[in-house]
Amino acid sequence: MKFLASPTRFLFFTGKGGVGKTSIACATALHLVEAGRRVLLVSTDPASNVGQVFGQTIGNTITPVLSVDGLDALEIDPEQAAAEYRERIIGPVRGLLPEKEIASITESLSGSCTTEIASFNEFTGLLADPSLIEGYDNVVFDTAPTGHTIRLLKLPGDWTGFLDTGKGDASCLGPLSGLEKQRSVYAGAVTALADPTVTSLVLVARAQASSLDEIARTADELAEARIKPSNVVINGIMPSAATVGDSLAVAIQERENAAMAALPHSLDAIPRDLIGLKPENMVGLVALRSLFDDAGSVLPEDSSPVPKTATPSLDALVDELAAAGHGLIMCMGKGGVGKTTVAAAIAIQLAQRGLAVHLTTTDPAGHLESAVGDRKAFPSLTLSRIDPVEAVADYRDHVLRTKGNNLDAAGRAALAEDLLSPCTEEVAVFRQFSHLVNQARRTFVVMDTAPTGHTLLLMDAAGSYHREIARNMPDGTSYTTPLMRLQDPDYTKILLVTLAETTPVLEASILEDDLKRAGIEPWAWVINQSLTAANSTSPLLRHRANQEQASIDAVQDRAQRLAIIPMLEQEPIGTKRLALVAS
Repeated sequence: MKFLASPTRFLFFTGKGGVGKTSIACATALHLVEAGRRVLLVSTDPASNVGQVFGQTIGNTITPVLSVDGLDALEIDPEQAAAEYRERIIGPVRGLLPEKEIASITESLSGSCTTEIASFNEFTGLLADPSLIEGYDNVVFDTAPTGHTIRLLKLPGDWTGFLDTGKGDASCLGPLSGLEKQRSVYAGAVTALADPTVTSLVLVARAQASSLDEIARTADELAEARIKPSNVVINGIMPSAATVGDSLAVAIQERENAAMAALPHSLDAIPRDLIGLKPENMVGLVALRSLFDDAGSVLPEDSSPVPKTATPSLDALVDELAAAGHGLIMCMGKGGVGKTTVAAAIAIQLAQRGLAVHLTTTDPAGHLESAVGDRKAFPSLTLSRIDPVEAVADYRDHVLRTKGNNLDAAGRAALAEDLLSPCTEEVAVFRQFSHLVNQARRTFVVMDTAPTGHTLLLMDAAGSYHREIARNMPDGTSYTTPLMRLQDPDYTKILLVTLAETTPVLEASILEDDLKRAGIEPWAWVINQSLTAANSTSPLLRHRANQEQASIDAVQDRAQRLAIIPMLEQEPIGTKRLALVAS
């Protein structure tokens, strides 16, 4: 592998959800350790599954990987990081200030902005504080899906620029109280990220047009922050030997070849590695060692029959959804499981029934327009996307028009500077999210959500807003917050989208438990891209299909409603193909 030829101190793996970043990061860490290096493996994904890969609990403290001498791991837990961050600020004044004031400070430090800053502090510390990584030859970062990671990689520069203004008078003043003393750490992180002799940024993709376009956009956005990708890895390539006599495998290979032939030109000059599709899921040391070995890509002939399983279609779920006449439908799950496809297919099916539908995404890297294509045949279908840049611009204009209307020039200047805080993005995005939630009172709103960790931060913002409203409303006052809408099963239907694989099912199960603790009951599960339901004859795909049954059984044990979508020969892009997904 070219990216392993001369490994730098820091190695980042980023890309669209579901492309195999965790597998490649874990295999890289194992490779480096077995080459005699001492390695720290860090996950910045709020929904990390590094622990599952190595079969042990990792968590928010540096933990030795028991099966690999010389490898330690850390999963940055946003909630635990936020709790520790709050305590560092509140602890010194607890007992010195009145309880009411302590409660007010705690509430100001309970939002998603604080959660992001806390995680960000841990991330930048690893880049810029030598004492934290003393003794490690390499630090390997398994990052969150692209949109979240772009924000994380750009934040050191954003916060450095904001602090350089010298005012520090921000709307998120509570979180900012711990930032000023971190100025030198942020500056060091900026320097490390931009230095190619210190940091390698590896863009990971599948041989799919949307995935390759995603890493091209990532390269362009990070270039604005003076961060240049060092390598591209295309993962999960269909081996030619696996396509013999199987139309599904042939179709997959043909669309992979077409996607590679149309590779964005901005990626041409970046060194590239190809990794073949493996028969086993990447869990455990044996599987990880095989990932970079092309000899392990094809199985010998496998005569084991694929177990037959009932395959309830998505169409049956859409019939039940349509009966309500309106409401909020949210597709949630791990990155790369096909939430955009499922959300778009549901929206098309509802529009085919003559219902008014608004299809939207909260994913910073979401691109519904390219997924849906020409929608002239569906005049009742509208599309939107919560674009963080547009959301911030709209929010700043709104605040300056309202809150700043009666201020003098100095006051408006101070308010405008306050709104330059990176925390403003969280507030602005939540404002647009709330508007979409309320829109479902009159029509169907189908929401393709960001990957799990980013969505949980949005839910956390809904909880913080609800608590703030409840605290300030007079007794007996009637009100409805976005969280209350999400908790109403007649108003909101949440579909957990997954693949028939161990890690996506486990992550969706954890998400289901998190939602239930917030008083939100998921309505249905959808298993996407099932090889069991596709009836392939390829030995490689049949072997992978045989591994699906345990995951399908685990979902059936949890789900009140279930739909299974087979792996399709044609990629479900455009309204005609999307309409077939639900059939």
